Amino acid sequence: MPLPKQTAAPREQVSAAGPAHMLIAARLARSIGQGALVVDFSLYLHRLQWTAVQISLILAVTLLVGATLTMLVGPLSDRIGRRQFLMWFEAAQALAALVGCCSASPWLLAPAAIVGGFGRGGNGSAGPFAPVEQAWLAQGVPADRRGRVYSLNAASGFAGMALGALLAALPAHLGGWLPGALAFRPLFGIALLGSLVCLALLARAPDSEAGAGRRTGAPAQRAAASSPAQAAPPGTQAADEAALRRRENGLLLRLGLVNAVNGMGVGLTGPLMSYWFAIRYDQGPGLIGPMMALGFLLAGLSSLLAGRLTARLGIVRTVVLMRLVGLVLFVALPFAPTFGIAATLYTLRNLCNRGTAGARNALSAGLVRPSRRGLAASVANVSLQIPRSIGPVFAGMLFQAGFLGLPFLIGAAFQAGFVYLYHRHFDNVEMHP
Repeated sequence: MPLPKQTAAPREQVSAAGPAHMLIAARLARSIGQGALVVDFSLYLHRLQWTAVQISLILAVTLLVGATLTMLVGPLSDRIGRRQFLMWFEAAQALAALVGCCSASPWLLAPAAIVGGFGRGGNGSAGPFAPVEQAWLAQGVPADRRGRVYSLNAASGFAGMALGALLAALPAHLGGWLPGALAFRPLFGIALLGSLVCLALLARAPDSEAGAGRRTGAPAQRAAASSPAQAAPPGTQAADEAALRRRENGLLLRLGLVNAVNGMGVGLTGPLMSYWFAIRYDQGPGLIGPMMALGFLLAGLSSLLAGRLTARLGIVRTVVLMRLVGLVLFVALPFAPTFGIAATLYTLRNLCNRGTAGARNALSAGLVRPSRRGLAASVANVSLQIPRSIGPVFAGMLFQAGFLGLPFLIGAAFQAGFVYLYHRHFDNVEMHP
């Protein structure tokens, strides 16, 4: 069934009417604290004498709880609007960061880590509420510009992550004033400040779809009423709607399966990379932080490049090309004999892999109509995060047993499968406007 012909919106109208500029600024503010904690949270727990398995378990539970929430909030936001979900998320982040500032007790720190997503990273995304953010970002952005806008959004997150990763070197310089693990506490203050800035920005962002579900009925009815088929007889219109929904559901099912393969590959190493560098090369935040900062900075530049490439090669081919290069670098990483070589490989691999995040989000948003974008973003995130939450547990056990390279090789096999399946299932798929 052909999709409705897209009408391009003027560039000035899009930027003035949509919430993109506020959401991108909020992502930048949020990502600074995430960047600091993705480097140092596992190192902080290591300094507090947590074992590799304990660290991996808290990271896994954090990801799993986030995935569970994602299943609920994305579709619900399609019906009652986006802003209030993100406001509640930021308020919870601020409270969790405040707990991290004040206490190292496992009974307080562990729940705060789960709520706040400490060490999860996310490139500035809103954690389990990322589907809400992605669906909100699409408001006022036509399909032909969506790849660039989503890539710019990802680039802003990487820029903030880079700054946060640089700040993650602070514990190495604060030891004279804050002994031991106390030197890590100021990083939670950075996350707290970022959440407060986000709350201010989100309160000003326009939400043109707020309450649309309550006002006009089910999303399917709204979409049908606005489609060119509205003048058709009721029976024909219902058949067209059913056919379109089947097509979208089939694409979402494929997206979920492909993302699950990617999630297994990413989860085996991603959440524990700073810990791996620490135990593999005996380095601390003074070197690991700047190294990761450079990786995030280059990933941000790469995301901008990916946004331009999508206009020439298309979203799918851009993702496949960049991920293939990243895969080669990833396989070589565990065999690096020195920290310098490993840091170089990791940085270049970040440039290729993370730089595709915006393009992949744009594809998810384009598989369905606007009324189902929250659902599509939820499928994309849940299918990635649940397998990703399993990976750290196995990686932690392998690391503790002394197998420091095996998680990389297993993860590379999954990521190779993702590249193949992504190209096979989504190349030449027609996007919704």
